[in-house]
Amino acid sequence: MDIRCQVSMVFHLDKCIGCHTCSLACKNLWTSRPGAEYMWWNNVETKPGVGYPALYEDQEQYQGGWELDNGELKLKLNTRAGELVNLFHNPRLPSLDDYYEPWTYRYSNLIDAPAQDDQPVATPLSQVTGEEIDIEAGPNWDDDLGGSPIYAANDPNLAGVGEEERAQLFEAQRLVYFYLPRMCNHCINPSCVAACPAAAIYKRGEDGIVLVSNQKCMAWRMCISGCPYKKVYFNWATGKAEKCILCYPRLETQQAPACMHSCVGRIRYLGMLFYDADRIEDAAKHPDHELVEAQRDIILDPFDPAVIRKARASGIDDKTIESAQKSPVFKYVKRWKLALPLHPEFRTLPMLFYVPPLLPVTASMNDGLYDNSTDFFSSLESARLPIRYMANLFTAGDESQIVAVYRKLMAGRIYKRAQTVGDITAERARQAVAEALTTPEEIEEIYYLTSIAGFDERFVIPPFSREAAIELVAITQARQEGGGMGFVREPHRGL
Repeated sequence: MDIRCQVSMVFHLDKCIGCHTCSLACKNLWTSRPGAEYMWWNNVETKPGVGYPALYEDQEQYQGGWELDNGELKLKLNTRAGELVNLFHNPRLPSLDDYYEPWTYRYSNLIDAPAQDDQPVATPLSQVTGEEIDIEAGPNWDDDLGGSPIYAANDPNLAGVGEEERAQLFEAQRLVYFYLPRMCNHCINPSCVAACPAAAIYKRGEDGIVLVSNQKCMAWRMCISGCPYKKVYFNWATGKAEKCILCYPRLETQQAPACMHSCVGRIRYLGMLFYDADRIEDAAKHPDHELVEAQRDIILDPFDPAVIRKARASGIDDKTIESAQKSPVFKYVKRWKLALPLHPEFRTLPMLFYVPPLLPVTASMNDGLYDNSTDFFSSLESARLPIRYMANLFTAGDESQIVAVYRKLMAGRIYKRAQTVGDITAERARQAVAEALTTPEEIEEIYYLTSIAGFDERFVIPPFSREAAIELVAITQARQEGGGMGFVREPHRGL
């Protein structure tokens, strides 16, 4: 057993209102620089939809992630020899049009305009070329277009959804969509790290955050192709790769990442997980329908005495162990089994998890009371967003696992409704809880963390002890008289 620490996250999609506050907080803090105008390390997509960049989930086009070849795990992108052939021409990259061409406005048209009969117009200007452009796309261009024949109909996750279900999905009176916030998953089997020929991307040992070394980056951009979530970007001004850093300077000072701190809907949870690094390869080799459970299995119980002993032997501080025991992510992912990874079939073992949104269901009003049929679980089959679609997003197509999550979520809704509204009998609530294989006590715990928990309970940030981690691999005193421990040169093109 090789115990590693991982700062992990859960996003509760039922609470996301699509306000993009998280995206703007991240943008203002990290990517408001030349060459980074088109980057949104955190973005919020409308689903069904093609996402950002467009069709990033289509790995037949981009070849991201891992695949099994005769039982062995290999990069889907290329072999080492094939990577060398494409080193100076990478055909698996998104173009700027797949993201969008960033723009600003010629504000002088408004400020310096003379008196006239017509309203002056601020002409849009490309931030790349400086020339006038016609705006045709943006980072959330498909916002709220969940029923559009262009964006929603081309969602790769609709594969396997029947023609009749597709037709119903896009009827105006049945229109439905939800928001999907995305950022780097800080995977424990990251394909971007494996794809980089210069070994410029690495995973920090003390917290699992995946970072890019601008001193090593050679601008081959294989990391962008290798990442199936397309959360690595290329800065055209510096010639270096960039990505979400999980606001590690904030985490190291006990502050939540900017996107999480600013979240209006309180959908985000952050905490420490322990996992067994010896079992990573085995977990990633499981068949598609077993990947979610295999990933759960390598996440360790921080209350297990054997795990605690091994963690201490590995140099993990008691305060870090305590924070792992209080982690809200552990509860959602391992204990309650409500949070699921995005596209586990990519086999990167992502450490950002999602609680699926409760789907709109068909129901009726009887004598002024809301009734969603005698068997409340039948609403899963009549949900306006097909279970097949949600399974393609979160369980590699395994419908049984997504149904199990929804059974527990719906049981919680019915149990609490029986308590607070009183239009559902206690017997029916008990039946719902029993059929979902849960207990009233667990339902109350889920309800508390979902609806009531405060900031310190949603963000359990461990002490990072960054100085201790550095001292394990470097003689810190040798450089203290110089420029300190940080880099003092800005990244630039070339060697």
